[in-house]
Amino acid sequence: MNQDRRDRLRDAAIAVLADAGGRGLTHRAVDAAADVPTGTAKNYFPTRDALLRAVAERCLEQYRALAAALAGAGPGPSDAQELAALLAGLLRNVAGPGRARVLAYLELQTEATRRPWLAELLDPIAAWDFAAYPHLLRAAGLPACPEHARALTLALHGALPHLLAGAPDTLAAAGLDDLDAFTRGLLATICPEETQ
Repeated sequence: MNQDRRDRLRDAAIAVLADAGGRGLTHRAVDAAADVPTGTAKNYFPTRDALLRAVAERCLEQYRALAAALAGAGPGPSDAQELAALLAGLLRNVAGPGRARVLAYLELQTEATRRPWLAELLDPIAAWDFAAYPHLLRAAGLPACPEHARALTLALHGALPHLLAGAPDTLAAAGLDDLDAFTRGLLATICPEETQ
């Protein structure tokens, strides 16, 4: 099979899932989004589960590429202010260029509640965050105990649906209308003595 066309179909499937949700993810919708002849997606991904698997694998590939870019960007944040700026940048990516990928990921997580194989396929994404944040905290000179890392990871993951929905009152109530202040406040809450 043609790998470029396969990737094009998987990217189109991410866009469809992000735009139309789980019910809108059909082979025909993916064909239309990829601008390929009807039946092409079905040839590459014959079943709905195969299509879901393809989207999950593509989301994982894109996430790993983002993580590798961050890891290759240098030694990491050297203090709490740099870490807050990095985290704010990640959240801006979610609201900007990474929006479709994250929306698709959240849709896949919902599907995964009924498909254990999909939950297993998606697991490395969240697992990587739980493993990475202790290193970032440590690099910034902050406590990197499991409790701090878990609180940071869960707070950031919990912010995603609100950030993506973009409801102004909710964003303001959550502090997500100012991502720099949000991440500084989050670190100050998790590690109060070290960030003062």
